[in-house]
Amino acid sequence: MRTLGVDLAAATKKTAVAVIEWSQGRARLAHLALDVADREIVELFGTTGMTGIDCPVGWPQALIPFLTGHLNFDGGPVLAHDGIEGRRLLAYRDTDRFVTARTGLIPLSVSADRLAHPAMRCAVIQARIAALHGPQPRDGSGKLAEVYPAASLKVWGLTARGYKGRGTSEAERLSVLLGTLREQAPWLDLAGHEDRLAGSDDLFDAVVASLTARAAAVGRTAKPDGAHAEAARREGWIHLPTSGLPDLLT
Repeated sequence: MRTLGVDLAAATKKTAVAVIEWSQGRARLAHLALDVADREIVELFGTTGMTGIDCPVGWPQALIPFLTGHLNFDGGPVLAHDGIEGRRLLAYRDTDRFVTARTGLIPLSVSADRLAHPAMRCAVIQARIAALHGPQPRDGSGKLAEVYPAASLKVWGLTARGYKGRGTSEAERLSVLLGTLREQAPWLDLAGHEDRLAGSDDLFDAVVASLTARAAAVGRTAKPDGAHAEAARREGWIHLPTSGLPDLLT
């Protein structure tokens, strides 16, 4: 099978994709690109078995009635979220809280942080995919799964912080992180892209997203149980790996 990983930015610049081809006992990085437009993402989706996208695929359920109430001067749903705890329900999804409980990491808020613009773009991409390939469930039960590379790395025992950015220290951490990934996944052929990956955290995250897409495809990510299923269908669900990197080959 082939998996697609997408590190989605607000615009084409800094958006990265990685396609990994999986075969018996090995995997190969078949395509790696930076500064990718919506059209290419949709085209690649159609040629791969599972896509992992590093971007929220939905918003908190509580946010819509809150905004609608504010728009219509209806104080009920607005006052229902008074105070810091109420605002947390507007800022964070059920899956965000699940990830924090499992990993200690706090995902950025899709409604109150820097993810809002990428999420708007992601919604458009989902609509484009739906028009060509059918709607994809937001809980990841179809061919599109929301992923969080930092959380995947942490589950796999790899450094999840300090490698993003253009500084010397970030570059050094990324280089070390890439080296550790290669040690733990010797079966992954990076096809000569090592220098590009060591020089771009966007490209690196796209590869991690593609690896996580494989985990989702082979049933090695945490699925939403009954307590989370409804919220996952509406808000999206971050797929956390439940086993190590070697298990991606099975």
